[in-house]
Amino acid sequence: MINWHDVDTVLLDMDGTLLDLYFDNYFWQEYLPMHWGEKHGLDAETAKRELIPRFKSREGTLSWYCLDFWSSELNIDVLKLKADIEHLIQIRPSAQEFLETLVSRGKMPVMVTNAHEDLVTMKLEKTGIGKYFREVVSSHRLGFPKEESGFWHSLKEGMEFVPAKTMLIDDNLTVLRTARTYGITNLFSIARPDSRAPVRDTAEFTAIHDFRDVL
Repeated sequence: MINWHDVDTVLLDMDGTLLDLYFDNYFWQEYLPMHWGEKHGLDAETAKRELIPRFKSREGTLSWYCLDFWSSELNIDVLKLKADIEHLIQIRPSAQEFLETLVSRGKMPVMVTNAHEDLVTMKLEKTGIGKYFREVVSSHRLGFPKEESGFWHSLKEGMEFVPAKTMLIDDNLTVLRTARTYGITNLFSIARPDSRAPVRDTAEFTAIHDFRDVL
């Protein structure tokens, strides 16, 4: 249970937290390799064997989340490919109800995401959840991914919040650990970021299975 009287600021991740991570997982693991492979005369499995290690080598860096970087690296329009399957962008169960309740309680949340600004725009337009946020902050704007302490210091410079009275919900355990080191104390993770994947171990962080559990 959460003592909401002790929470002044609510920070929410987007992909895997408010939105189903299946869209992103399917795109990077299946859809992009298939199209990139076709362009280079490779079958999907061969393309995946070539691309997945390249993706993993960038994990946790700003370039991993940057559509411009991968468009240049792979010579393919990544945003256009994302738009091809935007019908797969879905809100996680009870996420909209959670956002509505936060707003009704006077706690306008802030979105903190590693997603590229163009992709954030696409997803907010598709889902309509942008109206619930006081501010939407992309790591690309601050110059650091959320996995790095620089993100949290830069966030604090541009937005007043007290770490000890701030809640962060994120599916990325590395992000949560970095935020904890910075001083944020109310930390929660997501039990099943991808609706088509199994429930996962959220390690030392309390897992949210359904947002109604924390209302």
